[in-house]
Amino acid sequence: MNFGKVAVLLGGKSAEREVSLKSGGMVLQALRSRGVNALPFDPAERGLDALIDERFDRVFIALHGRFGEDGTIQGILEWLGIPYTGSGVLASALAMDKLRTKRLWAAEKLPTPDYEVLGEATNFRITARRLGVPLMVKPASEGSSIGMSKVRAAAKLEEAYALAAKYDLVVIAEEFIDGIELTGAILGEQALPLIKLETPRDFYDYEAKYLADDTRYIVPSGLPQKKEAELRELCLAAFRALGCRGWGRVDLMLNKRGRPYLLEVNTSPGMTDHSLVPMAARAVGVSYEDLCIRILQLAGLSGSERAAHVG
Repeated sequence: MNFGKVAVLLGGKSAEREVSLKSGGMVLQALRSRGVNALPFDPAERGLDALIDERFDRVFIALHGRFGEDGTIQGILEWLGIPYTGSGVLASALAMDKLRTKRLWAAEKLPTPDYEVLGEATNFRITARRLGVPLMVKPASEGSSIGMSKVRAAAKLEEAYALAAKYDLVVIAEEFIDGIELTGAILGEQALPLIKLETPRDFYDYEAKYLADDTRYIVPSGLPQKKEAELRELCLAAFRALGCRGWGRVDLMLNKRGRPYLLEVNTSPGMTDHSLVPMAARAVGVSYEDLCIRILQLAGLSGSERAAHVG
């Protein structure tokens, strides 16, 4: 397939810039190894009008976090009429916002941990009593576990809120699910094999994701075949409920009774040497290079914008 001139968007100006630079660098190398005319493009250093001036035909989004995964860049690319990888504007914005994601899943009767929105006026002891401890505190619209804390005592909840509030105006406290942590990669209409995550840390935090060598990734997950199939279907349902497309990753927990709880969807997951989507793809015989090509093949515009562009 002739993709024309491809821009690999990397870096950006979110808190996940360094991870994005690494993801984008690896994607760039993989595409070039397959003969794709791919060039790096850092929106933090260049005006987006250069995408038109330099006549790019397609964009591979390897940005993470704000301005890359939240619908912002997707909206610009829709306006410019340049096909791009991953989900569209609305789905990207919803998936980036953990609070709205949870509300939508609840409306669709998909399982997700109980939660509460925190603010300066919150009675933290009442919150801790209602949700129980330990609990998780998260900025609503950050990725890579940035600003996230596991709170083991009610007295520590205010401190965790202050940390998360540095990254987002909206902060949520979430019921802690004690059990197995899993992630399900989505590629096109297919849910790839689940990966079971094990870390000696309190939770799968930034260091465990990108730096540590003691994180264990178990694929196949070791779950019974029927349970694995059920959970992969749940991942697809969660992905589709937000209107996501192309590729992504759904994170979830399985409690000790075997009940699943959806945590979040990543619409532009990491593509580093520690990343999970490439790992799941390898489990079904898809190399990193072939994965990048497949993602690029799935690039497109939303239906309404595609019609307007053609018209």
